[in-house]
Amino acid sequence: MANTRELDPGASPLNYYGFELRRLREAAGLNQKELGSIIYCTGSLIGQIETARKCPTKQFSERVDAALVTDGAFVRLLRLVLRSQLPTWFQPYADMEATASHIYTFQAQLVHGLLQGEAYARAVLGADDEDRLDERVAARMERQRILERENPPLLWVVLSEAVLHQEIGASEVMRRQLKHLLGFRDSKWVNVQVLPFTAGAHAGLLGSFTVLRFDDHPDIAYTEDYERGHMTANPQDVKDRSLRYARLQAAALSVEDSTQLIARVMEERYGDSS
Repeated sequence: MANTRELDPGASPLNYYGFELRRLREAAGLNQKELGSIIYCTGSLIGQIETARKCPTKQFSERVDAALVTDGAFVRLLRLVLRSQLPTWFQPYADMEATASHIYTFQAQLVHGLLQGEAYARAVLGADDEDRLDERVAARMERQRILERENPPLLWVVLSEAVLHQEIGASEVMRRQLKHLLGFRDSKWVNVQVLPFTAGAHAGLLGSFTVLRFDDHPDIAYTEDYERGHMTANPQDVKDRSLRYARLQAAALSVEDSTQLIARVMEERYGDSS
C-alpha cells in the first residue's frame, strides 16, 4: 500500500516538495505507480519523495513538471530543496555567498567548492561520511549556479600548490578536476592563481579563508574549523584577512603561469595534458 504519511509543508523545502508532488499527482488522478510509469521510475520512489525520505533530482523534477504540466515549478523548487541539503551551519554562509559581488578566497588543502567538479566533490564529501551523499553532492553542484548567472560574482581563488598534488579520489578524479580548473582560463569572472611551494612561509599558513564583498552592505570574512564555519563583519578582522589575501596574491604565480603549472601537474602526475 502506498505510504500516506502526512507532511507539514512548512517544515522544510523537502517537505514542501513532497507535499506538492502528492497534491498535484492526486489532482491529476494518478496513483504513485501510474506517475512512476509516466516518468520512468518506480512508484516506490514517488512515495519516498512524497514523504520526504528521499531528495529529488533535476531529471526527476523535469519529468514531473512535464507529466503534471506545472510550467517548471518543481525544477524551481528543487533549487531550494538542494540548498536545504547543505549543512545547517553552512547555509548562512551559502546565502551570503550567493549575494556577494566579489569572492576572494585562499585554499590551503582543497579546491574551493565553487570550482569542484562532481567526481572531486563526491570524493571530498564522502571521505568520512557517505550518508545522503548524492543529495550533498547535488547541493554543492547547485551552489555553483551563481557562476552561471547573467551577472555572476567575481571569483578570485588562490590555491596552495599542495592542492594540486593532494590526490583526492583516484588519479582520474584529479585529472578531471585539474582539467576542470583549466576550463576557467578564459573566464572573465573566475581567476585562479597558484601559490607555489617556492613561496616558502606565507600569509596563509594559518589556513584557508574567504572575504566576501557586497554592493550594499559591509564585507564579511569567513573561516571554518573542523565542525563549523565562522562569519564576521568586524572591520578589523575583515581588514586583516584582506591584507593577508593581498599578500598571498602578490606571492602567487600569475593567472597565466598558474594555468601552465596546473597543466604540467596534470600531465606529469595524473597522466594527461589534454
